[in-house]
Amino acid sequence: MLLGSSAAASAAADAESWTFKLTPSYYVTTHQKDATDINLRANIGSHAFWLADYRRGGEFAQTRTGYEYTAELRFGQLVPSLQLATHGFAGGAINAQIGGESYALLGFGRTNARDYYNLNFDPNDSILYGLGTRLLPKSNLSLFTVRDNRLHTGQVVTHLVWRFTPDDHQRWTVDVSGKHGRASADEDAVSGKAISLTFDYREVFVRLARDRKVNFTVEDQTRFSLGLRF
Repeated sequence: MLLGSSAAASAAADAESWTFKLTPSYYVTTHQKDATDINLRANIGSHAFWLADYRRGGEFAQTRTGYEYTAELRFGQLVPSLQLATHGFAGGAINAQIGGESYALLGFGRTNARDYYNLNFDPNDSILYGLGTRLLPKSNLSLFTVRDNRLHTGQVVTHLVWRFTPDDHQRWTVDVSGKHGRASADEDAVSGKAISLTFDYREVFVRLARDRKVNFTVEDQTRFSLGLRF
């Protein structure tokens, strides 16, 4: 009885211990100076916090911080989040995953529309809807759309994301997306595609992405990230 209680207490302590993820990224964009981003994310239990800094030459810099809570509910997960950044930016979102082995995805986001370099590369004032399944062997496959529903930009991004975990130490993530819309309501519409490939091995991961018409501009972008969990 005492041994069982000790094991349970140890498992509970492990579940509530702090874990961290450090992700330095490098961005190469046509007709712009190269940029860097350093993101430190901390998790404890259902809570996540992050602090990050983006810099593009001497043209633009922005530091941001945020908080996210993952609520495990009978119907699935509910994840509210809040983000603040320099230049007066504030934003929040709430996302839900409804179901078990097959599930629905729903989300809603709002910002105060202040200056912000969007490192999500999806509309932030938006709705999200989609479907996913874990029924494929060692896989999690999802298809979802993020659509602007506030700023009259017509921005729509649709993602097909496949996460494949061949064993306990490795994971591959492939994110293929297509977009259409305007950077602002009075600009011309653009269309583009993007692909992101991430490989996790134990505590280290590497990500490479190519994004045509990044953030609904006329520019193309290549992104490289190298991360460490500890």
